[in-house]
Amino acid sequence: MESDKKRIAIIGAGISGLMACKYTLEKGFNPIVFEARSGIGGVWSQTIESTKLQTPKDFYQFSDFPWPREVKETYPDHTQVLEYLHAYALHFSILPRIKFNSKVTCIDYVTSSTADLHSWDLWGGSGEPFSPWGKWCLTVRDGRNPSASAPTDQVYQVDFVILCTGRYNDLPNIPDFPLNKGPEVFNGKVLHSMDYAAMDDDVAADLIKEKLVTVIGFQKSAVDIAAEVANKNGATHPCTLLFKTAHWIVPEYLLPLVFQGLNRFTELMVHKPGEGFFIWLLAMLLSPLLWIFSMSIECYLKYMYPLKKYNMVPTHRFLKQISSCMFTVLPANFYDRIKDGSLFLKKSQSFSFCRNGLIVQGKSKPLLSDIVILATGYRSEEKLKNMFSSTLFQKCIAESSAPFYRECIHPQIPQLAILGYADSPAILYSTEMRSKWLAHFLAGNFRLPTISKMEEDVMEWEKYKRRDEKESYRRSCVSTLLQIYCNDQLCKDMGCNSRRKNWFLAELFAAYGPKDYKDLS
Repeated sequence: MESDKKRIAIIGAGISGLMACKYTLEKGFNPIVFEARSGIGGVWSQTIESTKLQTPKDFYQFSDFPWPREVKETYPDHTQVLEYLHAYALHFSILPRIKFNSKVTCIDYVTSSTADLHSWDLWGGSGEPFSPWGKWCLTVRDGRNPSASAPTDQVYQVDFVILCTGRYNDLPNIPDFPLNKGPEVFNGKVLHSMDYAAMDDDVAADLIKEKLVTVIGFQKSAVDIAAEVANKNGATHPCTLLFKTAHWIVPEYLLPLVFQGLNRFTELMVHKPGEGFFIWLLAMLLSPLLWIFSMSIECYLKYMYPLKKYNMVPTHRFLKQISSCMFTVLPANFYDRIKDGSLFLKKSQSFSFCRNGLIVQGKSKPLLSDIVILATGYRSEEKLKNMFSSTLFQKCIAESSAPFYRECIHPQIPQLAILGYADSPAILYSTEMRSKWLAHFLAGNFRLPTISKMEEDVMEWEKYKRRDEKESYRRSCVSTLLQIYCNDQLCKDMGCNSRRKNWFLAELFAAYGPKDYKDLS
């Protein structure tokens, strides 16, 4: 295979796009990266002032490019993270490969084969990354002049596409409201957390200054924004955090304990897809230890913080929250702001808008607000679906709840991989492993199994996760408690040794991190 003659397009220059570019370059390819914005970093390039890592930096670093020594903090802030990403891109000569202000509006698969794609037994017809029968056409819009009456589009034809568009940007999830009960009747300002995060820090501070702000939600962005607004406005103009479901919020000092617990011994307590009787029995015997761990964390959090007083005791187990990728870190001084009246917490199953604020279920008086920030998540699957011009591929994305094969390959969509979509407590770590795996595949070091075998594998994963998570199941989060197990599968595909420690006890009880997979040849 002549690698330098195969055209690979990478869509997005966030962390997954940077790693996809780096590892395909190492395999001799000449990738081209399309980035809609003017800089790299993805979500890290547009975030609120107080944002910092929610993962200890030892688990959020590139395997072969450690954090600079001058970064002493366990949880660097967003400016430090962005500088780290820039240093990585410069060190591995990634920046010259990126076409900035180039938004890919759609991708279309063009095939010369008369056979129906769904009649193929092997992915792409051959089980290999590059097919002699098809190519992708990318429509790319020049974003340097967004006000132009006739936008400039250019079409690129490539042999393989790597989608690195992420989950937390571009297409916000806006709740539906009954007629005359939505934002249109509100005299104040309504915006999504995405728009608030995109503002310059001084513009955002000026927007909320001396305003009554209500933040909707209880995930990471909601809690962070509410804490930031409360810190800036104080008790004279208190912020309200309105939420439907409470989640466990973990203080920073507990996180290293959680991450150190993600080792092979812990994974013996977790049921796995396709496990044999002995592994099933072992998980049954050891699983009470996980329950004890979960209960211990819950009891500690309820003892340390006034959860019951503020109606913030979750109804789900702490362990379930981790396995569902719903991980939120406690902002600094969060409960101090509640205590001094700068931040109010209100729990409600529903709300609607009125002229001067919000109508909260069960309350006779409106919740007065000048600004409402909807931290209600993103429609990531719809964004992914909308990338394809083909209705066939759109249905492949939208009509399946099963995860992707190895969390990055759809069995029915040839010559394409998706990186950065699979969620994880340490997203850089898990995405880098899949970037390495994908680069090995593109280089021809292994072939994919048949389409039916891949579909059996993803359905087995879906069955396993639905049994445990039930209504909390998301196909983008399937391997949180089985990170090492999944890495073992990737290593086996690549023909690499999956045992990365020097001795037995370390292999069993030491946490695995990015540095353990530095050299995968």
